[in-house]
Amino acid sequence: MKGRKMSVRDLDVRTRSVFVRVDFNVPLKNGAVADDTRVRASLPTLRLILERGGRPVIASHLGRPKGKAVAEMSLRPLAANLAGLLGTRVHMAADCVGEAIEAQARRLGAGEALLLENLRFHPEEEQNDAEFSRRLARPADLYVNDAFGTAHRAHASVVGITRHLPTPAAGLLMDGEIAALTRLRDHPDKPYVAVLGGAKVSDKIDLIVNLIDKVEAILIGGAMAYTFMKARGVAVGSSPVENDRIEHAVTIMTRALNSGVRIRLPLDHVVARSPEPGRDSETTTGPRIEDGFVGLDVGPKTREAYANEIAGVRTVFWNGPLGLYEVPPYDEGTSAMAHAIALSGAFSVVGGGDSIAAVNRLGLAGRSSHLSTGGGASLEFLSGVDLPGVLALADSTG
Repeated sequence: MKGRKMSVRDLDVRTRSVFVRVDFNVPLKNGAVADDTRVRASLPTLRLILERGGRPVIASHLGRPKGKAVAEMSLRPLAANLAGLLGTRVHMAADCVGEAIEAQARRLGAGEALLLENLRFHPEEEQNDAEFSRRLARPADLYVNDAFGTAHRAHASVVGITRHLPTPAAGLLMDGEIAALTRLRDHPDKPYVAVLGGAKVSDKIDLIVNLIDKVEAILIGGAMAYTFMKARGVAVGSSPVENDRIEHAVTIMTRALNSGVRIRLPLDHVVARSPEPGRDSETTTGPRIEDGFVGLDVGPKTREAYANEIAGVRTVFWNGPLGLYEVPPYDEGTSAMAHAIALSGAFSVVGGGDSIAAVNRLGLAGRSSHLSTGGGASLEFLSGVDLPGVLALADSTG
């Protein structure tokens, strides 16, 4: 995926119908949108198209309806939410393909948009079915993908449809994700430090292997740290361990040592007998965790050591909380990391829903260079995988 991709900025959208693939996979509660963060993320692209005289035909999946129409997973609540945010009329389609939908798209007036029904109500979407892809393309003149979070899925609305519409382009959100992650993957400014947390080593093995060739240090926290600690022969008490990944952890640490890359593990922990809220916690004096205790956050020594690692670096990538951040007081390690990154002055990319939620809660979102909403797509991109949804976009000629 070398070079820049076509952007929605490069398209002449005036009077044209533009199929816009967005990520409106949002939580619903009592038939209303409970969190419209992802909807708001699509607004710059949709506004640009509307301001330039285009007519957006908006498409997304929601949940996992398994190829059947499920009323609770209808995108209908999103139409009202989006109309309020855009300040314009957003029509709701009864389906995402068919002659009635094509006619509805043709009737769109200036400044209006059409929201298609859940793509995954059709099994052909996830199958990347050729005929379904062709039918999706029929109401549109142009294609824009602004759903980086689905870019690692070879689905009809992500890949197949691009074969039927000219110069498929990236939306502004997609454009920003590709630019920020490409900088991390291909030409990061040194020194470069990665901070990895979260629950599972297995989710990040390929990422860590790829990072070893690029970073000076990898700081590990969260539940995944206990697998690495056990691989080093350190007692972890009742903390969760992926025993089937211990050999991978040993291999990773050996490769890092041979490459001169520092793998940093917690120096101390905040532990308790149980992770339930309200249970008494204590801080260990060292890395060892006694039997009967579970690690729930990195301790103060670790927070200070990790902050010192980040001070003065030029690039930081952070994915995954360093503790059970949603249950105070086990959020202190994650909060300390967010503040350290904000103070570093480095080019910083924060990825993963939990890490972004923590940054937003602390009011530090504006202190990060880029918040990556890509989830699994961003991890695959940084692992060196070519994402089908990005490959399907036209290369820029400029």
